[in-house]
Amino acid sequence: MARRPLPRILSKDSAQIARTQIARSRELARTAADSATDVLHPLITVARGLRLLASAGRRRWAQTPQDRRGPLLFLGASLVLVVALVPYGPLLAVVTVMAAAAWQGRDRSPAASDGPDAARTERLKALYEALVPYFSSPEDPAPLYAHGGEWDKAFADQGFDDAGRVGHLVIRYPAYFPDGLPESRARIERLLTAKAGRSREYHFAWDEEGNQLTVTALAPLPADIPAQRFVTAPGETVLGYTDPSEVQRTLPLSYGEERVDVPPVVWRTGIRSTEPHLLAMGHPGSGTSTLLRSIALQALRHGDVLVVDGGGTGEYACLTGRDGVLAVECSLAGALASLEWAARETERRLIAVNLARQAGDPPPEDTRRPLWLLLDRPGVFAHLAAADGRRDPQTLLQAPLRHGRAANVTVVVAEQFDGAEALGDAVRQHTRARVVLGPATAAQAEAVLGVPPHTTTPGRVPPGRGYARLGSGPVHRLQVPRTPDPYDDATSDADRQAVLELLPARGTVAGAEPADLSKRQTGEPEPAGTEHVEVRTEPAAAPVAARALAAES
Repeated sequence: MARRPLPRILSKDSAQIARTQIARSRELARTAADSATDVLHPLITVARGLRLLASAGRRRWAQTPQDRRGPLLFLGASLVLVVALVPYGPLLAVVTVMAAAAWQGRDRSPAASDGPDAARTERLKALYEALVPYFSSPEDPAPLYAHGGEWDKAFADQGFDDAGRVGHLVIRYPAYFPDGLPESRARIERLLTAKAGRSREYHFAWDEEGNQLTVTALAPLPADIPAQRFVTAPGETVLGYTDPSEVQRTLPLSYGEERVDVPPVVWRTGIRSTEPHLLAMGHPGSGTSTLLRSIALQALRHGDVLVVDGGGTGEYACLTGRDGVLAVECSLAGALASLEWAARETERRLIAVNLARQAGDPPPEDTRRPLWLLLDRPGVFAHLAAADGRRDPQTLLQAPLRHGRAANVTVVVAEQFDGAEALGDAVRQHTRARVVLGPATAAQAEAVLGVPPHTTTPGRVPPGRGYARLGSGPVHRLQVPRTPDPYDDATSDADRQAVLELLPARGTVAGAEPADLSKRQTGEPEPAGTEHVEVRTEPAAAPVAARALAAES
C-alpha cells in the first residue's frame, strides 16, 4: 500500500508567498466588486427607490382608517382602468414609476465640503494676516496680501493632520519679495514655524521661478532602531536614517518584532570616494560618540580601527582587545605614538602602491585592508599638548587626511561645538563629509555643513538626531542607530546585547601559557615584574611598539 505523504510544514518563504497571494486575491475581489458597483449603479438606485416607494405605500395604507379604505381602493382601481384605456398609458405609467423610484433612491448623503471647516479656516486666516507685513507693499496696485483680503488666493493648496494643524501648505507670494536673500527666507520660515506649531519639524521648498513656497510638516524619524548588521557593500557605511523622499535606496532592518525598509544615509569611502573623511560636531550628549561606535562596528567587518578618545570617559572600552582594533588610546602619549605610527603607515602604503603600479602589479595585500582612525574630541589633547609643551596630535593627521584616499585610510573626527576652535586646518579642509548632531542653531549648522538646512529643529531633539551632508550634496535629516556603550549601567539589556553581538571576538595573547591565561581570567595575583604584550596581527603590534619607544624616550 502506497504511503500517503505527510503535509509539508510551510517555511518562511512559502508562508510569505501564501500571504502575498491572499493579499492579491483580496485586491482582485475588491476591484471586481467596485467595477460591478459602478456598472449596476443605476439598477441599484432604481431598486432602492422602489423599496422606498413600497415602504411609503405600506405606511400610508396602515395610517388610513378602516372606513376610508374602501373608497381608496375604488379610486386606485379607477386610476388603473384609466391608465389601461389611454393610448401608451402602461408605458407612461412604468416610466413615471421608474423616474419616481430613481428620484427616491438617489444618494442623499451630504456632499463633502471642498474647503476646510470653520476652525481650520480661522487658522488659515490668522496665518494669512501674519504674512501680510512681509508679502505686501504700498506701491502694489493689486496686492495679493492685504489686511482683510482673500486668503484662498494666496494659499494654492493646504492640508491638515488629525489634530487640525497645518500639515501641508503651498503659499503664493509676490514677485518683488526678495526670496534670494537668506535673511528674508529665514524671517518667513520662523514666522510659519511659530504659527503652524513649534513642536514639529517643517521642510521649506522655495520655488523662485514660480514664486511659491511649499511648507510640509515632517514626521519624526524613528529614534529607537537598535544597532544591527546592515546589508551594505565593502566601502559603504550607514550613518543613519533619513526621510523616504530624500534617497532612492532602502535597507531591510529589524524594528522590534517586524522587518521594515528604512531609507539610509550611506557614506562611501575608499579609493574612488569624493569625501573620504568625516567630521561630526555636536553638543554634549548629542550622540557623537554613538556615531563613532556605530561607524567602528561597521568598519571592523572589513578593516582595522584605531581609536583615540580625548574625552577619557571610557566610551570605547568595549573595543579594547577586539580583533581588528589596533589600539584604544585615552592618554596624550598614547595618542601621539599611535597617530605617528598611522602617519608612517600611510606613507608606507603610498610607497608600496606606487611601486606596484610602476611594476604593473596589483596593490599589495597589506594595503587593501582599510585602516580607520577614529578621533573623539581631539581638541582636549591639543590643550594638554600646549600646556605640556608637546606636539599637537592633530598635526600628525596631515598625511592620513591628504593621502588617505589613495592609501585606503579613513579619518573620522568628532568634536563638540565648544572645542571647535581647537580643530586644525587640515581637519577643516579635508573632511568633506559633515554631520551635525543635537539642538544646534541654524548658524552653527550652516558653519559646519556649508549651507543652512531646509528643515527646522524640533523642540525636543533625541540623541543621535541631526543633519548630514556628503560633499556638495543636499542636507539630509539624520538619525543615528541606537548604539550605546554596552558597559554603561544605564544601557538596557536589549541594547547591550545588540551591541555585544556586533563586536568581534577578543584577540589572544601571544606567548602566554594556558595556566597564565587562567590566572588572568580568574584574577589571581601574578609575579611582580610580569609584562603582557597583546599581539593580534602585525599592524596591531605597531601602535604598541610605538608607545613603548615613546615611553622609553
